[in-house]
Order: sequence, then structure tokens, then C-alpha cells
Amino acid sequence: MLRDRQWRGWIAASAVLAIAGALSAPAGLGLHYVFKPVTTLLLIAFAWRSEDPHGLRPGVITGLLLSLLGDVALMLPIDAFVVGLGAFLLAHLAYIVAFFRHCRLKAVALAWLGYGLLAAGVLSLLLPQVPEAMRGAVVAYVVVLTGMAAFAFGARERAGSRLAVGGALFVLSDGLLAWDRFASAVPLASLWVLSTYWAAQWCIARSIAAEARRG
Repeated sequence: MLRDRQWRGWIAASAVLAIAGALSAPAGLGLHYVFKPVTTLLLIAFAWRSEDPHGLRPGVITGLLLSLLGDVALMLPIDAFVVGLGAFLLAHLAYIVAFFRHCRLKAVALAWLGYGLLAAGVLSLLLPQVPEAMRGAVVAYVVVLTGMAAFAFGARERAGSRLAVGGALFVLSDGLLAWDRFASAVPLASLWVLSTYWAAQWCIARSIAAEARRG
């Protein structure tokens, strides 16, 4: 079996090529179109071959496959933002199902409250810039995203602290993406959005093989 370090190297290299392609657009778009899905495919392969002491693999792989659909939708030279949003919403629901049985619900509630307050503050600034027809979908997505991050936090004691880190990074990545799309341009947006996104997905995928814990 390949060591985690080798997988991490391959995934990081693919992510760097995808980000470099995005930053050098339009000349580098071909590189981006190839390596953006390849990076998520490598994460899926890593998750598939990992030992699974907590039973996270089915839900995490489902979430990664749906994320792959979202990746493709968001990179296409057409406006498929709503399709991508829907794919990632379903991905977060798959992650919630995977994390649920490992959660301490009090921790989930407290984390969701914290993420919810943060999201409410951002939305108060962002929603006026969102087209009216999309506002309901955006709010629904934010509720599910913050729920996923809260469930990841709630499962950290039993399934590893990487889950909590992954959930927080996903919130950061999507917040940057939304701000760049609807509010004002974020300098080097592709670098910050994609690096935090794949770091989040790596943390979630890597948590599958976390050492078993009691309780």
C-alpha cells in the first residue's frame, strides 16, 4: 500500500497544477480543467483504500463524488453555479450522515450556534448582492454547510480532530468563494478558495483512517 505521505504528495501536486491553471487563465485553463477533477478523484481513491475503523467511508466517498460533480459544474465556461451549489449541498448532507453517529449533540448544537452567528453576519452583508432568485438557495446552502461543520466539530473526539479542521476550512473556502462572486473581487481568489477547499477535503478524507477511539 502507498503511504499517506505519497498520497498527500500526489494530491498536493495535482492541486498546485489546478490552481496554477486557474491563476494563469485563459492560457492555463486546459491545465485547470484537467487537474481540478483529478485532484478530487485522487482524494476519492485515497478514501477508498483507507482503513475505516469508524465506518465513515461510505458517507465520505459519497460526499467526495458529489463534490466532484460540483467541481466540474463550477469550472465550466457556462453559468452552472446553481448546479454546483446543489451538488455541494448534497455532499454536505452525505458528510452529516457519516459524522452523525460519532457526534456529541451538545457540542454540535454549540458549534452550529457559533457557525450560525458567523454566517448570519456574513449573509447580512452578502445577501443584498445576491440575485433575488438565488437567495433562498444560498441561505439553504449556508444552513447545511454550517450544519456539516458543526457535526464535524461534534464528532472530533470520537473520529479525530481533523474532521473539525476540515469543517472549518470548508466554511472558510465557501465564504471566500461567495464573497468573490457576489460582493467584491478577492485577490488571487483561485489560490485561496481552492487551497482551503482541498485542505478541507483532505482533512475529511484522512479522518477515515483515524485511529479508533473508545466512547
